Amino acid sequence: MKVLKFGGTSVGSIESINNVKSIINDGDKKIVVLSAMSGTTNSLVSIASKIESNNIEEAKLEIEDLYKKYVEVVNELLVDEGLKAQVGTYLSERFNYLLESANQSFSLNLENQILAQGELLSTFMFNAYLQQEGINSQLLQALDFMKIDAIKEPDLDYIRERLNNVLKCTPEAEIYITQGFICLDDEGAVSNLQRGGSDYTATIVGAVIKAEEVQIWTDIDGMHNNDPRFVEGTQPISNLSFDEAAELAYFGAKILHPQTVLPVRADGIPVRLKNTMNPPKPGTLISSNHVENGIKAIAAKDNITAIKIKSGRMLQAHGFLRKVFEIFEVHETPIDMITTSEVAVSLTIDDDKNLDKIVSELESIATIEVDKNQSIVCLVGHSIVNHEGTFKLFQILKDVKIRMISYGGSRNNISLLIDTENKIDTLQKLNAYLFELVTL
Repeated sequence: MKVLKFGGTSVGSIESINNVKSIINDGDKKIVVLSAMSGTTNSLVSIASKIESNNIEEAKLEIEDLYKKYVEVVNELLVDEGLKAQVGTYLSERFNYLLESANQSFSLNLENQILAQGELLSTFMFNAYLQQEGINSQLLQALDFMKIDAIKEPDLDYIRERLNNVLKCTPEAEIYITQGFICLDDEGAVSNLQRGGSDYTATIVGAVIKAEEVQIWTDIDGMHNNDPRFVEGTQPISNLSFDEAAELAYFGAKILHPQTVLPVRADGIPVRLKNTMNPPKPGTLISSNHVENGIKAIAAKDNITAIKIKSGRMLQAHGFLRKVFEIFEVHETPIDMITTSEVAVSLTIDDDKNLDKIVSELESIATIEVDKNQSIVCLVGHSIVNHEGTFKLFQILKDVKIRMISYGGSRNNISLLIDTENKIDTLQKLNAYLFELVTL
């Protein structure tokens, strides 16, 4: 059995929904993971924000506007009056719940409940549409089996047991539809896998059922060798290893949730990235195989903060770095890059919500400098630190103002820290020299 995930743009219009139906209706049994319809999650985030700010009437107006959009989609999508009535009743229930939520005291639990409505709506509608089209489908509720533990990692044993039970108790179907993104937390409250988490749902499900393959369907022809939003003429990559894909996803490749490949890597279950709007394109295959060496792709991660920690006490001082890392651990703030010298440590973080507290504690042991508005540009490929072509990168560094370099920590990754204002120029120069064979 395969697992196929479709993102918000793939179910964002009647035409797109028809495309998805054509893709999945091939006679093979599969589980289909759906995101919320395009734009819905943004609306729900806005609604939750208005409730938090006590702008209740504005929140209710936005709920009513979103409801009207869904009614329009249902009226266009469904012609079977019985199914249309079922979906209409479900829409009323979900949007009445949202209106009731606007009158409740705001909490993280309430916000998570609000954000979950998008996936619940899209899957119910899509399942009804498949049934209208004569396709044998069944709806699986992700909240019946998807769960994370206390450290927000998927509880794979729980998911495996519960999903198998759900499948046994569900009538046999050709296609099973379920929600991406949403889950329960370790206490049984509604939670989620963060933005882009439907990819993660698909590979978690693929791992626990030992899927033949997981397919991530989006609106681009696979993972590209650079960011097509900023660089012209980028090309899709035909093959990536799990390690290469993980590096690219973590360091800014938007097509994948950063943790997508982790559940399937141990079992070698391949992940294929495909374009809903252009199904014949081969896309990108992510697997255990290393197809070729050298730099394959470039990605960039924004909103990076660089922290320089300088102290004469570092010199031959045992335990200094341990004290530094403990401060970040206490404030649950992961570190992306790190470089050291005899008297200083420079490191980067991408979550600055506890920055003031971190700096305050660091200042008790060192002098601190903070630089915001930084970006990490990451170059990825198999064994690139040993590849003969990597020297090209260092030939062009004279044209780029580099704040930090991480080289050798991973054989598959070279990372450069730069000012965000220089990011686009850097991506374009790297692309020209590495992929367009521009002469130096």
